Amino acid sequence: MARLPTLEDLGDVTGKRVLVRTDFNVPMSGPDDARTITDDFRIRAALPTINWLTQRGATVVCASHLGRPKGAPNRKDSMDPVRERLTQLAPGVELLENLRFDAGEEKNDASFVSQMVRGIDAYVDDAFGAAHRAHASIVGPPRTLPSAAGRLLQHEVEVLEGLRSHPKRPFIAVLGGSKVGDKLGVIEALLGLVDALVIGGGMCFTFLAAQGFPVGDSLCELDQVATCRRLLDSGKKIYLPEDITGLDATGEYATYGCRLPAGAKGLDIGPGSAAAFSDVIMDARTVFWNGPMGMFEDQRFAAGTRTVAQAMADTKAFTVVGGGDSAAALSQFGFQDDVDHVSTGGGASLELLELGDLPGLAALRGAPNVH
Repeated sequence: MARLPTLEDLGDVTGKRVLVRTDFNVPMSGPDDARTITDDFRIRAALPTINWLTQRGATVVCASHLGRPKGAPNRKDSMDPVRERLTQLAPGVELLENLRFDAGEEKNDASFVSQMVRGIDAYVDDAFGAAHRAHASIVGPPRTLPSAAGRLLQHEVEVLEGLRSHPKRPFIAVLGGSKVGDKLGVIEALLGLVDALVIGGGMCFTFLAAQGFPVGDSLCELDQVATCRRLLDSGKKIYLPEDITGLDATGEYATYGCRLPAGAKGLDIGPGSAAAFSDVIMDARTVFWNGPMGMFEDQRFAAGTRTVAQAMADTKAFTVVGGGDSAAALSQFGFQDDVDHVSTGGGASLELLELGDLPGLAALRGAPNVH
């Protein structure tokens, strides 16, 4: 596999217009005609790449998607608030309108790519969160332009490829979230990489059902029970909850063991499970975490996720959090500065661990300046 080109591989960028694909899909609030940014982390995360280019005399043109506008312009997903903040942080840097205002972006339309790169001399991909999508702005420009990975993308790949190739052991993966089916590929891949798997969140109930436990009205994918049984029989160590908190048939808060009565709904791992999972994390030398342990947005069911986040902060292991809801939980509980790496791409981090490559990375390695 060819190496990933870095900024240095662009050569002299003095006087050149460089298109930088960023991930400025920032959280926003407020009415559609007066949206404000609630967290500018993703804009600030692109500054090392932007500053490297501008300090060497390049004119930087940023491009990003925002929200899900479905191929048509709308006020709600305008880049105006992002452009205003970018101007404050990096004066003189241009920002194109929302890429997804054109249906050609998600369709990887060649004419949209041509329009995007007109007048552009080089391309940099710094949008790891979108690198798993074969969209026009991700895979199109490297076909014709000298291209490179930005600093953020480069670091993400180095960390995650390190987990695949040479993790310090024991290497533990902690998986949560709602559905087994959504993460089946990554579970299979991780079983070949890790020393043990810890499973919580909604997906644990399909595994518990595979062990023969009744799960009441909890989220359970009956079509995946046989698959979960096969995974449990794989010989790999898989930790499952030993107690559950949730709601009983009358809607009251309740705690159970592994057997949930009819009408009961599990919404978090219980305190015993949270303590056991923490012990596994504390004994590890490398930990990858993706997916909350329960419905942490509701304070009644946040304890499991909070305890795991605390363990991630306290352990001496090398810790990686795979973006998405896990990163949101880490931030909510104030531990975002206490782990070694928080990925900017939940789906991209899982896909890179599962497959070892992403469309955006493959496109960069095929650029005309890569030998």
